[in-house]
Order: sequence, then C-alpha cells, then structure tokens
Amino acid sequence: MRQAPSDTASIVLLSVSLIAAGAACGQAYPSRPVRFVTSAVGGGNDFAARMIANGLTASLGQQVIVDNRGGSHIPQLTVSRATPDGYTILVQNNTVWVAPLLEKVAYDHFTELAPITLTARAPNVLVVHPSLPINSVKELIAAAKAAPGDINYASGVVGSSNYIAAELFKAMAGVNLVRIGYKGSGPALIDVMAGQVKVMFATTTSSWGHVKSGRLKALAITSAEPSALAPGLPTIAASGVPGYKAESIYGAWAPAKTPAAILKRLNQEIVKVLTAAQTRERFFSTGAEVVASTPEVFAAEIKAESARLDKVFKSAGIRAN
Repeated sequence: MRQAPSDTASIVLLSVSLIAAGAACGQAYPSRPVRFVTSAVGGGNDFAARMIANGLTASLGQQVIVDNRGGSHIPQLTVSRATPDGYTILVQNNTVWVAPLLEKVAYDHFTELAPITLTARAPNVLVVHPSLPINSVKELIAAAKAAPGDINYASGVVGSSNYIAAELFKAMAGVNLVRIGYKGSGPALIDVMAGQVKVMFATTTSSWGHVKSGRLKALAITSAEPSALAPGLPTIAASGVPGYKAESIYGAWAPAKTPAAILKRLNQEIVKVLTAAQTRERFFSTGAEVVASTPEVFAAEIKAESARLDKVFKSAGIRAN
C-alpha cells in the first residue's frame, strides 16, 4: 500500500527540522561580534578592554567591540542584565565588588556575574612631599600618631584606588590622616608636588618619574609583594602594617548562567592574549602587571577580598558620600 503524500511531506519536514536544529546547536562560538563593556574612555579599564579586544579579534575570528559606558555602576549593571550567551563581557576593575561595600548598587556580582579571569594588578605608591621630614612608613605612622589630624592626604573621588589605599592604611595603621578630596587623581598629585597636601597613594606611572626627579619622596608600595614597577621599594605590609594590601585588580566577567563551554573558551583565549610578551610589556608600561588566572582562582580572590575589605570598611565606618 502506497504511503499518503501528506505523510511523506510530514516526514521530510520533520527530517529537515531535526537537521536544522542540530546545526544550530553545534554552531561554533562566536558566530558574530563580541562586545566588551567597560567604563568611560581613558584610564585602566578602557586600556585593558582595548588591549584584550585587539588580541581576541584575531584569535576568535570575530570583531571584539569595546563599548564604553559612563557612570560608576553602568558597565556592571549592563552586563548583569545581558543575555548569557558569551557576546556581552564586562572588563572592569575591583570597583565591581568594592562599590557594593560602600553603597547600595542595583546588581549582585556574586549571583549575576560569572568570573572569567583576573587580568592584571596595579599597585599604588605611598609618596610624600620632600618637605615632610619623613623617610619611612614607620616614621609616617609615628608622626601621625603624635599629631592626630595634622597630616593630610590627597585622593580622587570616594571609592577610587588611591582613596581605598589611604583609608585602608588609616584603619590598619591606626592613624588619623585628613582627606583632601579632588575630582581626579591628576589634580591631587599636582597639589602634592606643590606641597599643598603632604601625602598621597599615587599610581606608579603618574608618580615614579617625579620620585626619580626628587619632586616626590616614595616610602612604600601597596602591593602584597615587592614590585618591579617600583624597584627597590618595600611594601607597606613589611614596613609596619602587617597584612596591608591595596591594588587595582582588573578582570573579565560574563553574565551569570553563561554556558560553561563558552566561559572556558573565553578564559583560554583571554589568557593567551594576556600572556603574550607584547601584552605584558604594554600593561607594565601603564603601571600594571599581568596576572591571567582561571575562573576559579579569580572567584576565590573576589570572595576573599570582599570579606577582607568589608570587615575593614565596617570597623572604620568607611562609606561613600
């Protein structure tokens, strides 16, 4: 008995549908441009995003576009609400987890963002004006304790890396340094060099040349270990404040629930870009050292740093204005 034409058509349509579905499921990632969301143009976040994007465009075979978003929390919020398909990636520093410790934010980085890799670290240098008769961290602590509130420090906005570094120092060293706030780190450093303010936790790139010229005096670096970014300079932790560490930590995140295979591919490709000699040199020239890690290592660091900073911030009453 011959099969009815309608049955034959149904079988053909079903076969075509199954083939199409299989092709879609097996489609290689990425099949279209990838977007890196970061903060405004200029600064460490923008630099990191562009450096990684340039390398990934070649290795992924798709254009990686840098999408700059103004506002302190906009990049994180944008990615936390994006479709978890690997096409929207956050490239940002530790403001991702520091901001929620200082103020209420509209995202939960623990549940809405998936760590991909820790990309780089950028420590600050504790510098003072040469007129200040202080040559070590211990001497600074002694002077500050002898005259509470007499020594001031310059910083950018609340939550900036130099602000966090200074406030952590105050809390952990038990000293009272008076903050003189600026809209940016550049104007703050200018006033320190002019002697208007005596102390600052400045980036290595902005301060090291002035240290060499004698316009600033460097006391210590804020990283946990000595750094080639500031040769010969001791750490604050080894100079009288055990356990002290304050760095800008840069990383990459995807929206939560992004497939594990895509996260693995992104991690592998980003790490490959970061560990290239040229990339390391470029980061170093901007005052940062490449770190490249697994998602698990990055997630553990975020958890540990969040707990450490939360404890210090609460005990010292540190909050955003």
